[in-house]
Amino acid sequence: METTNKKAEVVRLFSEISKVIKHNMRHDFRNLGITIPQGIVIGTLMKFGEMKISELSRKVNLSNSTISGIIDRLEKQQLVVRTRSAKDRRLVYVNVTPKVDELFKGVHKKAEEMFADLLGTGTAAEFEIIIEGLSLLKNILNDRNPEP
Repeated sequence: METTNKKAEVVRLFSEISKVIKHNMRHDFRNLGITIPQGIVIGTLMKFGEMKISELSRKVNLSNSTISGIIDRLEKQQLVVRTRSAKDRRLVYVNVTPKVDELFKGVHKKAEEMFADLLGTGTAAEFEIIIEGLSLLKNILNDRNPEP
């Protein structure tokens, strides 16, 4: 198979794997009462802490207006809170509320278990090949885009 066809096959397989992962994530988030974009926003805030909407937009690669809409809905669910800067009232920061800890308690562990379940039929030798391939893919992508 020539290089062009191999590249296309990698893209196709990656797309199919992404669809499976998104399907499972959608189901898990639906059980929590949130959408995938809302989950991504919450996850980003949990990882990086309080930030301005513009910073959050850059981190999740969505427009400010889209993030604002997501934040509006999450605020109604009391999952995030907006606060104005004491130094500059024009600046608005967003952060998760304590309710998020309760909602997401055990979610990461459940997600890991779900992925382990999905991978349940693989052998040790197959996982070695998968790990090697994914590591190579990661290195190729990092060489192309040095800043994560």
